[in-house]
Amino acid sequence: MTDHLEELVTSLLWEGHALYPYTPGAIKNTTPTPFGIVYPAAYAAECSGAFDHARLECVADPMPNGTLTATLRYLASDEERRVELGPVPVGGRVTTEFDGGRFTLRSEQRADGSALVRCCVHNTRAAPAGLDRAGALARSLISTQLLVRISDGRFLSPLDGAPTSVNTYPVLATDTDDAVLGTSYVLPDHPQIAPESRGGLFDSTEIEEALLLHVQVLSDAERAEIERADPAVREMIERAAAATPEDIIALHGRVELRDRETLEPPTEPPNLPDPAAGQPYAIVDGVRFARGDRVVIHPGPEADFHARMLDGRTATIERILTDYDGKTHLGVTIDDDPGQDLMRETGRFLYFFVPEVEVIDT
Repeated sequence: MTDHLEELVTSLLWEGHALYPYTPGAIKNTTPTPFGIVYPAAYAAECSGAFDHARLECVADPMPNGTLTATLRYLASDEERRVELGPVPVGGRVTTEFDGGRFTLRSEQRADGSALVRCCVHNTRAAPAGLDRAGALARSLISTQLLVRISDGRFLSPLDGAPTSVNTYPVLATDTDDAVLGTSYVLPDHPQIAPESRGGLFDSTEIEEALLLHVQVLSDAERAEIERADPAVREMIERAAAATPEDIIALHGRVELRDRETLEPPTEPPNLPDPAAGQPYAIVDGVRFARGDRVVIHPGPEADFHARMLDGRTATIERILTDYDGKTHLGVTIDDDPGQDLMRETGRFLYFFVPEVEVIDT
């Protein structure tokens, strides 16, 4: 495994391991919410949305002598575990039992010369029925990472559809497309760690710049509590605390403009309306929406948690925008919200689609 790929998988493996302020007594650390969990079968059978396995599926375009290998990495009892499989010829199968699980790699040659590759891990640990979540986590494979490689050939992008993976999200992991990584996060093909990064901070994909600043203001008592606890967290705190102001400024962000067709910077099309102003009104499916109208919010089942919390609240339309696809977006402020005037002054609105609101006052 290349150094870059090793670093990437290690970072993903430990993500979510501990949450700021990182002290073991903090409520969110005594009741952790890890990612990529492969639960015991008894618990998964009783809990909707829980899985007792993870399965990575992808398609390979192998050369005649290509072989496959697979690596499983996970956390158990706050320690990293690793299981290796292969090499095995394309069209073959290999499986191994390990403490608490079974790991399998197999592939099937297809008529068009490609191969369907499956890499599975099952939790085989015995567990009684009726476990609470803490008991289930103690018997689980945490932050499960699956990596499949081909020695001669390439993989097609799993993002293009076709095979169905379970409890993992596979992407192409190398520039040469000879590896697929199944991880607990939705990533693009060829993911990379930003060169400015100071290393993993564990905290559920929180913003690195913010975490470094937070770590540097931990009290002496908090640092002492951390030092007596998890060695992995202690090392991370020391690394984060050593960051210089220049290191933190480098994390604030960067913009790269690249255009394969020209070296000229992009220019704005002429006669565009002021995006900040939006439209005075919009008519959608015969219904007129205008700035100043009052509406009732009814988010759909696909809306996020924050939007669903506003179900039934009344709001005022402050801005109306139509995107390039013709979809109308309504920026609103919530009536009876003490911060409504401030939101208007700063132009920070909550946006909903037309089907998510009902006009009650025009």
